[in-house]
Amino acid sequence: MRKRIISPVEQNEAQNDQDWLDIEDRVEVELTSEDPEYPIEAALLLNQTSGWRAAAPGKQTIRLIFNSPQQIQRILLSFVEPYVNRTQEYDLRWSPDDGKTFQEIVRQQWNFNTHDATSQIEDYDVDLNAVMVLELTIIPDISGGESVASLAQLRIA
Repeated sequence: MRKRIISPVEQNEAQNDQDWLDIEDRVEVELTSEDPEYPIEAALLLNQTSGWRAAAPGKQTIRLIFNSPQQIQRILLSFVEPYVNRTQEYDLRWSPDDGKTFQEIVRQQWNFNTHDATSQIEDYDVDLNAVMVLELTIIPDISGGESVASLAQLRIA
């Protein structure tokens, strides 16, 4: 038997070296609303970190329409909610035919709690070919409260 001890730093460096897709010139973005102080670019562009926020409460949709078909192998979503206890649901879907049909990647709920669960990071390994549209729908509070949807980061590789 052979074995080798590796340091945790080496593993983390491999994850951080991910070649995220620079989507700035590759997509058109459609969205249901946007707080001017937190534009969608702040969640999508690699050099931004302040995140996006909706302009109004309720269900929100962010749709990335690619200029040409993309192969996607990884999707990272990051949400942060330090102020309000709430249960959020999101649905991530993709389309190979400009949005005529969609296939669900994941639908998930998360309970934000101001004491011990203020952020959610989901990292999905996927094998999607010929992606023309990637759509994220967020219901910020499934109980119907007045919470506003937000997205800290969306990264694609």
